[in-house]
Amino acid sequence: MKLFPALYVEKTEGSFSMRVRELALGELPPLATGNGPTAELLVEVGYSSVNYKDALACSPDGKVVRQYPIVPGIDLAGTVVESESPAFRPGDKVLATGYELGVARSGGYAKYARVPADWAVRLPEGLSAREAMVYGTAGFTAALSVLALQDGGVRPDSGPVLVTGASGGVGSLAVAMLAKLGYEAVASSGKEDMRGTLMGLGASKVISREELMTDPAKPLGRQLWAGAVDCVGGPQLASVLGTVRYGGTVAASGLTGGTLLPATVLPFILRGIRLIGIDSVYAPMEIRQRIWPLLAGAWKPSGLAAMAEDIALDEIPAAVQRMLQGESRGRLVVKL
Repeated sequence: MKLFPALYVEKTEGSFSMRVRELALGELPPLATGNGPTAELLVEVGYSSVNYKDALACSPDGKVVRQYPIVPGIDLAGTVVESESPAFRPGDKVLATGYELGVARSGGYAKYARVPADWAVRLPEGLSAREAMVYGTAGFTAALSVLALQDGGVRPDSGPVLVTGASGGVGSLAVAMLAKLGYEAVASSGKEDMRGTLMGLGASKVISREELMTDPAKPLGRQLWAGAVDCVGGPQLASVLGTVRYGGTVAASGLTGGTLLPATVLPFILRGIRLIGIDSVYAPMEIRQRIWPLLAGAWKPSGLAAMAEDIALDEIPAAVQRMLQGESRGRLVVKL
């Protein structure tokens, strides 16, 4: 097979480099743990995406990569070229998100990738490879959050649902999904220039981060939200918990506001609310096979394709820098 382009990241003591270079299949860095599944797929990657975890993998101080060198990219969608698994054949369209991709095993920022068959999901009918990467890990996380609300009894007629950090990938896609499903989605963002975009995605209104913050001395506030998709964490999540209606559910997936949660037990024991943690990295395959057909069908926003901008491999370094500096907007799809 000919050489193919990849974003190649190397780090040694005292040096760090990130560049697009030509690779041969034998040069793809191996799985860091060395004990992954044996049945593999060789996938010709059509598209990947840019997530915050990818930005960390492309940073010398990101602390998510387990072993260098690495080809980052925690998401990919493409076509099976070779298969060691009876579950897939050459020509099958597949996607993969999370697991060890892009941190312990070379991922989607290359024209070809080796993917354990146990990590791959067949691309569902009604979803193109590019659309799958408009979602990517961000969309999958948003969908897991919406599913947690539904499983917690939050229905479209239950009342308004808050989405914090709504200008990010998870938040913006959660707003769009909730709106598609008939929920009254209230978006919270610290980026005033995103107001029009969020309203266009279906938000009933957009509020500032400051409007969410309550007096820490008053752990219970007015009962405002039937549920919430929290992409921020920290003190803001603590404030949100104190304003969720009786029996409501909060799905938490983010930590941009901090990892500490300065909250009390009062919202839980006096209002019976639920706080559900959302992990998209190791979500069981049965959940993935449940979620992706929904994202291809009933949950698919009408404007999904327009929610992302396409970039090339050599544009990733600048894109991840903007993301780490809090300057990114919306979703970025990497076109291979």
